[in-house]
Amino acid sequence: MAESHGGAKAPATDAHSEADGGHHAGAFPPFESSTFASQLVSLAIFFVLLYVIVSKLALPKVGGAIEARQNKIEGDLAEAQKLKDQSEAALKAYEGELASARSRAQAIGNESRDKANAQAEAERKSLEEQLAAKLAEAEKTIASTRATAMSNVRGIAADAAGTIVQQLTGVVPDTASVNAAVDASLKG
Repeated sequence: MAESHGGAKAPATDAHSEADGGHHAGAFPPFESSTFASQLVSLAIFFVLLYVIVSKLALPKVGGAIEARQNKIEGDLAEAQKLKDQSEAALKAYEGELASARSRAQAIGNESRDKANAQAEAERKSLEEQLAAKLAEAEKTIASTRATAMSNVRGIAADAAGTIVQQLTGVVPDTASVNAAVDASLKG
């Protein structure tokens, strides 16, 4: 099974090499002094190659991503500050308008109240004048009605006194004596 190209048979392996798994006796390969120089050269080549790859490909991408993120953050902060300033300006304008509206509303309210008070006062005075006129007219009417009633009272009293005397005595009294008695009674 282990034939070489030339058709010759490979030498048989001894039991020791089969038991070791085919390892050679000696130091760990990176620590062998005979391969140390070539390992340093390989390390330098791979380090330079890795440095070039990282510096030319990876670092610009990472730096670009970091710079883009920083620019995005700064832009967002600037936009937030701008919006904050706008909202503060809008709030100040709103508060100014609100204060102005309140003062206008208060002025309108005061003006309306003053107008209503003046109108109510004028209506009250007009009503008082009308009531005073009606009261004076009523007093005149009462006075004339009283005078009329008092003049009628004398005649009614004289008629009633004459009728009472006639009913009690059966004789019709003299009108002059009845009138004299009624006048004396009214005086006092």
